[in-house]
Amino acid sequence: MQEQERLYKFTWDFIGDVDVGRPNLGNTTRIEVYRLFQYTLRDVIEEEFGTEKSDRILYKAGFLAGQQFCNKFVLPQPDINSFVAKVQEVLLELKIGILRIEGGNSDGTSLTLSVSEDLDCSGLPEINHVVCTYDEGFIAGIFYAFTGKAFAVKEIDCWCTGDRTCRFEVNREE
Repeated sequence: MQEQERLYKFTWDFIGDVDVGRPNLGNTTRIEVYRLFQYTLRDVIEEEFGTEKSDRILYKAGFLAGQQFCNKFVLPQPDINSFVAKVQEVLLELKIGILRIEGGNSDGTSLTLSVSEDLDCSGLPEINHVVCTYDEGFIAGIFYAFTGKAFAVKEIDCWCTGDRTCRFEVNREE
């Protein structure tokens, strides 16, 4: 059976020329619009496929985005310290969030990091479960792009569980 041609395989062409396309409005919008997109899409995916598959899809999308983000805005970097510093700089510059490394080993194979004021959940009400599945994938994707190795990323604290930052455990997989 022949595979159907994909219409939406990611390319930076989908970002377009914002200066031409939005000469008056520019490249910024309000956070509510981003969240409206993300959480309505998440709702429909969950309704269609269930929570577990929805989370897998969002993680996978985040992973792809993390790789693409890293390749476009961060790489090349000579070492883990330069890499992390550049990721912090770009996340702040693009107003995605404030990344901090809270602990880990010197070779970067096991880290605890936090992202404050993140796009996905800062300011949301407490709902007693973490929601940053896309961010887990995004973080795994940036580390994969830098190292070529798989990383398991799990959110352990979230604004939606009463914390005021999102915290992630990042571990290179064997």
